Amino acid sequence: MKAARFHGQKDIRIEDVAKPGAPMPDEVVVEPLYCGICGTDLHEYVVGAIVTPTKPHPLTGVTNPQILGHEFSARVIEIGKDVRNVKVGDRVAIMPAIVCGRCIPCRTGRGHLCELFACTGLSAPTGGLGEIAVVKEYQVAKLPDSMSDIAGALVEPAAVAAYGVDRVGVTGGDIVLVSGAGPIGALSALYANALGASQVIIAEPNPHRAAFAKSLGLGPVLNPLDESFGATIMDITEGRGVDMAVEASGTTGGLTGCMDNIRRSGKIVQTGLHTKPATINAMQLSEKDISYVGSWCYLITDWPRVIRLAASGKYPIEKMVSSVIDIDDVVTKGFDVLIDPKGDQMKVLVQVNK
Repeated sequence: MKAARFHGQKDIRIEDVAKPGAPMPDEVVVEPLYCGICGTDLHEYVVGAIVTPTKPHPLTGVTNPQILGHEFSARVIEIGKDVRNVKVGDRVAIMPAIVCGRCIPCRTGRGHLCELFACTGLSAPTGGLGEIAVVKEYQVAKLPDSMSDIAGALVEPAAVAAYGVDRVGVTGGDIVLVSGAGPIGALSALYANALGASQVIIAEPNPHRAAFAKSLGLGPVLNPLDESFGATIMDITEGRGVDMAVEASGTTGGLTGCMDNIRRSGKIVQTGLHTKPATINAMQLSEKDISYVGSWCYLITDWPRVIRLAASGKYPIEKMVSSVIDIDDVVTKGFDVLIDPKGDQMKVLVQVNK
């Protein structure tokens, strides 16, 4: 079968690899339909192996080269004898987390923090950028007829964004600041709006992303580098600051902007990943009684809820897609375009099977 495999820094190859064998009793064999290219994939491509294993993974036993792809929709083509929740022909969204089920986090309902955490498409035998993938039954969630295969490939990043917003408890009437309008930031803004935020303010210096954010119609889109940035937020919030903030840029500047413009006793969630240490004004954290929390992945049980919300139209995740490419073009029209700082793409999906 055809697959896009990561071998190392700037080395992704379209290769012919062996098809997976028959499924175990609790496994589901699927044909990936659409697969998103994630920021994590881009980090692997630019820097070299970070998440993908260079030595046998303690849970899955795999090593590079790795079939990439952990944001994907699929069609079920075979099921193990004990599988009950899906049947052949079902369209599904894949929850890529692979967990041990035995460690303390798993046993206390926090599987996303599993001590042996692995991920389909990053540290597993198969991935969404291969023509066939094999996953556990708990990793598949059926898509309703009203939801497209393209939207199904957006469920994974949509769940990342939703979990971050849920960490700070956005409720109806809140004013929310989202720092960074990349895919996760934009999805965070859409989710906060779906929860009833009275206004969502998006901070984004990149003109292409700012233009996209404006097209969402959620509220003001401001350039955080403008001198008037803070004053404009104070004007919008009548001088008190925003109620909640989602830091999705992964930058010190983005975090500082959130802390400067949050109200007293406000809450900030760190959804964007910092690839280097950030500077934080700890005195400001104390003086304003700010709650600053982290966010990692998503609740692995959240797929049905996120799918229902997206299918209802209240969480329009399909708006994120800027282009769809063929798997043969995954490097030239996908990875290389997305790492270009002047690029105008938001979310690129790869059509794996038709």
